[in-house]
Amino acid sequence: MIDRIRRFSEEAWSELKKVAWPTRTQVRNLTILVFVISGVVGLYITALDWAFSEAIRLVSANLG
Repeated sequence: MIDRIRRFSEEAWSELKKVAWPTRTQVRNLTILVFVISGVVGLYITALDWAFSEAIRLVSANLG
């Protein structure tokens, strides 16, 4: 059992050494990109929500 755990740990560490880790600059830039895209999507959803709410309000006002 201990041998299996040790072998797993060694293989996992070996695989982690092969990973091409991003640089600090890449991480910063991609993080900023995620925030910007999230903000744009949030504004888009907000605009659609407002437009549909107004449309429903107008339809409800004309029916009643």
